[in-house]
Amino acid sequence: QVHLVESGGGLVQAGGSLRLSCAASGSILSVNGMGWYRQAPRKQRELVAIISSDGSTNYADAVKGRFTISRDNAKNTVYLQMNGLNPEDTAAYYCYARGWAKVGENTQQLDTYWGQGTQVTVSS
Repeated sequence: QVHLVESGGGLVQAGGSLRLSCAASGSILSVNGMGWYRQAPRKQRELVAIISSDGSTNYADAVKGRFTISRDNAKNTVYLQMNGLNPEDTAAYYCYARGWAKVGENTQQLDTYWGQGTQVTVSS
């Protein structure tokens, strides 16, 4: 199986910073796009940031200028640096990786794989 392990969430005051990490391991063979979603209470899950294999990035309008996504291809790891946090950023953050993985003796599968989520809470 493919495992995505997240870390870096926590409780922070408004104006503070956090850095999230997400590492893919296991049967992953190659990774294309990686990124982050978040889901706040009473809200739909929304895309926060994405990064392609060539390093191209895109951000939700709400986080532009405050968040930075990056990746280390050698480690199959994606990061999210979050600066200038405010209470509206409070949510569970989920990383994803899209790529090819070995799913059987002679089978590979292209799919999207998800981390377990990490909670970010910003107090006012």
